[in-house]
Amino acid sequence: MTERLYLFDTTLRDGQQTQGVQFSTPEKMAIAQSLDALGIDYIEGGWPGANPTDSEFFLSRPETRATFTAFGMTKRAGRSAENDDVLAQVFNANTPAVCLVGKTHDFHVTTALGIELDENVENISASIAYLVREGREALFDAEHFFDGYKANPEYALSCVRAAYDAGARWVVLCDTNGGTLPREVEAITRAVIEAGIPGDHVGIHTHNDTGNAVANSLAAVDAGARQIQGTLNGLGERCGNANLITLIPTLLLKEPYRSAYETGVPREALGTLTRVSRQLDDILNRVPTKSAPYVGASAFVHKAGLHASAILKDPTTYEHIDPAIVGNERVVPMSNQAGQSNLKARLEAVGITLEKGDPKLSEILDAVKAREDQGYAYDSAEASFELVARGILGSLPRFFDVERYRVISERRRNAKGRIVVESEAMVSVRFAGGEERTSFYKNEHAQEMSDDGPVNALWEALQADLGPYQASIEPVKLTDFKVRITQGGTEAVTRVIIDFTDGVKHWSTVGVSANIVDASFAALLDAVVWKLLDDGLRPA
Repeated sequence: MTERLYLFDTTLRDGQQTQGVQFSTPEKMAIAQSLDALGIDYIEGGWPGANPTDSEFFLSRPETRATFTAFGMTKRAGRSAENDDVLAQVFNANTPAVCLVGKTHDFHVTTALGIELDENVENISASIAYLVREGREALFDAEHFFDGYKANPEYALSCVRAAYDAGARWVVLCDTNGGTLPREVEAITRAVIEAGIPGDHVGIHTHNDTGNAVANSLAAVDAGARQIQGTLNGLGERCGNANLITLIPTLLLKEPYRSAYETGVPREALGTLTRVSRQLDDILNRVPTKSAPYVGASAFVHKAGLHASAILKDPTTYEHIDPAIVGNERVVPMSNQAGQSNLKARLEAVGITLEKGDPKLSEILDAVKAREDQGYAYDSAEASFELVARGILGSLPRFFDVERYRVISERRRNAKGRIVVESEAMVSVRFAGGEERTSFYKNEHAQEMSDDGPVNALWEALQADLGPYQASIEPVKLTDFKVRITQGGTEAVTRVIIDFTDGVKHWSTVGVSANIVDASFAALLDAVVWKLLDDGLRPA
């Protein structure tokens, strides 16, 4: 018989404490709806009254299957719960559940709050009891619990028992500083349960300061905790929180959790996990972490020839799960470590089948290795690799030729006396039918020290007027730009890798040149050609 595990997401509250992160109300709405569709049990929306965005969000929050939760703090000393104005703001958000944070480490009670230990326990009990009397599901966020338990176990336990005895549905043990290790988490969580708080009322909230947030969450489950708190992509202050994007597939796919527990996330919802993870990155305007477990672009990449050969025979030789289960995909890239197995697999992935022993395989492989010796890197630029292969196979259409390009950047003072940097570019292309078009771009709205540089100017000019191909290129956006100097010395060359998306697909291209602008333009050009090819267009 399986037991129920409850998933509590705090991306919209704890995740928003990440440096550089500030969600707008529409962004919070979109994230909440994705969490609800995924099957999360609790969605913590923020702290009502703490800032205008959180207050606005609670007034317009979406209808969800998940239990919407407001976050706040226990009442202050010297007043009743009914007359505490901070607690009132949280209560008035009218959420079915309320999570209140309270101190459980004696050092923090006497030093940070400056009150007596017994007074803190009373504040916890009175605040939780007030919520329960008013018909709210109450959660107690036991701040600094693990550090507090190690310093004074009797007092830390008295705090969480006070919350439970007052009617808290969940007592959540928090590793607030993120320094506790899995063995300690398991032992202390078990001690809490043995002290009289049932495991199905115990939650775990971990931070990732030692890189153990996911492991600590699983350790708490092993000890008997039945609620797990975390954030999408491990968002959170300092080093982040437990990553629900990693925890969810682990709980659903890995033993002993797969057989022993069930969650609100249906198996089929796992297929949306990669999309949900990347949606958050898009909202934050961040590049997705390629090495992220389960959902990263590199999570199922097989670069070595030996690995690729085995993968072609049976994917389980080097994969712990089928990537499609979590909405990801297998990639067998090309590089100077590749063999014919990598090459065949990669070609088949783009619809090209060559028989073993075909001399074209060796020709493509030799070309890739020779170009990587010149500074190219095709394991990170699959779109450029495909163009190289198709060029050798004679299946690369000639959509247009770039006759010339020019780009200039000027740093000057504008009419207001501010330093601005303006870039302008010109690109001239000749189409297959002989028509030539020239496009221009100039930044007409340069701000102080604008970052609208020469590469962006070239991109804007290149895709400004591609005639019959314009509709295909219109949605393409640059998402990342990486530069590296290779070889060194007087023979140094610049390698530029650029990531692109059209809102559906993601691809990367590479350019190499002694000139950084020329290397960048080569990567831009590959991106356009690959997009036209992928859309099935033919030379006009």
